[in-house]
Amino acid sequence: FQFFWRYATAGWAARFLDAWCKRTMRSRIIPMKKIAKMLRSHRELLLNWFRTKGQVALGAVEGFNNKAKVTSRKAYGFRNFEVMKIALYHTLGNLPEPEATHRFC
Repeated sequence: FQFFWRYATAGWAARFLDAWCKRTMRSRIIPMKKIAKMLRSHRELLLNWFRTKGQVALGAVEGFNNKAKVTSRKAYGFRNFEVMKIALYHTLGNLPEPEATHRFC
């Protein structure tokens, strides 16, 4: 599968990925079949790597991921996913904070 990352275009990489998954699903190796299923489910995300090659700075992506991780750790005690989602929107989207109902001195 290492040859997948050497392709220059998303079209050729997609052909390789499809052929590789097809061959792997015909094999008798159960763990490799699980990997092929996982790769098939993430096909478009994998091909996005080829479509955005050289256009997105990886440092910015890593910083964005780190902010999301820190925010979700801060939101550990929240009772439902919606509250955590709002916290992520505020942190990552730089949305204005709502006014507090109480005044703190």
